[in-house]
Amino acid sequence: MRARFYTLDVFTDTVFGGNPLAVFPDASKIPESALQSIALELNLSETVFVYPPVDAKHTRRVRIFTPVYEMPFAGHPTVGCAFALAALGEIPLAGEARIVLEELVGPVPVLVRGDFKKPTFAQLSVAKLPETGPPPPGRTHLAEALSLDPSDILGGMTAPQAISCGFPFLLVPLRDLDAVRRARVRMDQWDSALKSYWAPDIMVFARDAERDGVIRARVFVPGQGIIEDPATGSAAAALGGYLAARESAPSGNFSYLVEQGFEIKRPSIIRLEVDKADGDVTAVRVGGSAVMVSEGMMDVPLPEPTLTK
Repeated sequence: MRARFYTLDVFTDTVFGGNPLAVFPDASKIPESALQSIALELNLSETVFVYPPVDAKHTRRVRIFTPVYEMPFAGHPTVGCAFALAALGEIPLAGEARIVLEELVGPVPVLVRGDFKKPTFAQLSVAKLPETGPPPPGRTHLAEALSLDPSDILGGMTAPQAISCGFPFLLVPLRDLDAVRRARVRMDQWDSALKSYWAPDIMVFARDAERDGVIRARVFVPGQGIIEDPATGSAAAALGGYLAARESAPSGNFSYLVEQGFEIKRPSIIRLEVDKADGDVTAVRVGGSAVMVSEGMMDVPLPEPTLTK
């Protein structure tokens, strides 16, 4: 069979920026056995397969695959998928549209802004509020895994912490932007200190001292076969939980702009919003733009029929 797919660059408004994504807008006839092979063939950080929703009140059901495994939730595939469906005219747009995508983590609400077939912005609301994981390895082990000095890693109330909004990340705050630029994963140290940890994938970040609310981040995902990811919405969602929990105000709306991918020449801008009430995080929203890049057809082999005697 032949299956149509599109590629986008997500969390950017410029082709060849952001994080690439492949979307199959109608995957209903693609054999289940081929999904992982297709994701490996395309070899992007994620590939999305779109189906009719299970619940008629929702917009679509989506499945997200890395080249290695299926994910319960991921940010840039969710934003990119909504953007692609709007660009293809499958989501009516007249200023904005609110849709729900069914993912393994649960129903994910997405806001899409733009006009007919011309989306300009998409923003997801996490289905799962931030969950804190077990204590991470100590600063010495983290510094060795990241090719840094222990003094580059902050401590105290701003110490590293593992958080999940559907997919876990170890958030490692660094003292300045220079430390973010210098970070490199040492695979031997990562294998010994983090490979078996609750959150083996790492986001290092630092606040920009000259721009209020701006965070420079890098995400390393060696467990997925990707040394560095250009834009990671699920990690940004976890970061939102981390940052808002440390805001002095017990209630309010907090906004951050996350810059990622600049060190690998895939500049990405992720807009992050967090609501907090009486000290608790009540909502996390991750948004950005995207651009359609290419369209193609893939020849997908059908399974051999089973012969019965």
